[in-house]
Amino acid sequence: MIEVNNLSFNYGKEEVLKNIKLNIAQNSTCAIIGPSGCGKTTLLYILAGLLSNYNGTVKIDKKELSGIRKETGLILQNVGLLPWKTVYENTALGLKARGISSTQIEAKVNSILKELNIVEFKNKFPSQLSGGQKQRAAIARTLVLQPDLLLLDEASSALDAINREHLQDLILNIYKERKITLIMVTHSIEEAVFLGQRIVVMEKGRIKNIIDNPYFGDENIRLSPNYYKICLEVRKQLNESDKL
Repeated sequence: MIEVNNLSFNYGKEEVLKNIKLNIAQNSTCAIIGPSGCGKTTLLYILAGLLSNYNGTVKIDKKELSGIRKETGLILQNVGLLPWKTVYENTALGLKARGISSTQIEAKVNSILKELNIVEFKNKFPSQLSGGQKQRAAIARTLVLQPDLLLLDEASSALDAINREHLQDLILNIYKERKITLIMVTHSIEEAVFLGQRIVVMEKGRIKNIIDNPYFGDENIRLSPNYYKICLEVRKQLNESDKL
């Protein structure tokens, strides 16, 4: 699905990414984790087509990336909902931009809002929603466009622990039901282990290690010692990076 070769990126004179090589299979998940400033969000933005002045090659679905793909969905930390539009209107935005008929829009929007259990909030504005409800609305706005690649940038970081786990459960179910390719940037070791089939540990613009997670997909893995075994492995990698 995704092939990244010899990818480098500079902000001015600062080299943010250095010779990144990464392959991500179709219908798999990848969690990218590392300390602040290691380049993980820059890498995600390149995959989203938001940054283009890089060296190296990025291919998605065997085609060299040349801007924003309509099949790629991106969910940001601040959710990005338009405050003057209702949940329904926010969800319908992308469909309207693609010229979908109003009848189809209504059917698609209501269907996705029901799937995400927020149809009762469809006439509310973002200021009237809880943090978890806002995230579900942002996910609805993205999924209604039926992406084959979903990118998430710290999507659960603003939530409390309980709602964070609820959102992680939701994302796992979305992945299982839709069989999309899922890539997320996170600071949370626990989230990386719960949602990452592969866990990419970054440091100083480079990929330090890639950890395969054999326990991915088990909704009850948080109750297993195996979950904490992988968490400790990731934590060890991160602690070694901090000492460099």
